[in-house]
Amino acid sequence: MDRTRDDVAVLDTPQDSTHEMTSTQVPRRSGRIVRPPIRFISLGETYEAIPEEIEPDPYTYEEAMKDIDAHHWVKAMKSELDSMYSNKVWDLVKAPNGIKPVGCKWVYKRKRGIAGKIETFKAKLAAKGYTQKEGIDYEETFSPVAMLKSIRILLFIATHYDYEI
Repeated sequence: MDRTRDDVAVLDTPQDSTHEMTSTQVPRRSGRIVRPPIRFISLGETYEAIPEEIEPDPYTYEEAMKDIDAHHWVKAMKSELDSMYSNKVWDLVKAPNGIKPVGCKWVYKRKRGIAGKIETFKAKLAAKGYTQKEGIDYEETFSPVAMLKSIRILLFIATHYDYEI
């Protein structure tokens, strides 16, 4: 009872351990239906709750003032300026002759809830730092963040050498 099959490769020698498949062999597939787990099915409902027609946020001050929510943008800008004044973010000074100050720009964003409904209007006043030129407008940049480790090392060195801080 010697049968030969076309879809099986015959090993030439007993020491040859590689199994080669002919080009006519079709890979075996399971007949099982693949279903996603139940815990992932409810995630599709979130996408349906968000409306597709969302009005874009204004890009400039002029667009914000022409927007249907202009009174909300004015209120958000007033809140941002009040916050800057109360936190004493800047001092108003007269610019020296020949120096052009760095400008600023309003950035607007509507914050939405889970259902896509607008919850708050945010307005931020951002400096146009990209207009500065190294060596002309600034020499060095500083970060107001200090690591606690660095402060401890500085205090240790100051106490070791009896420096005044």
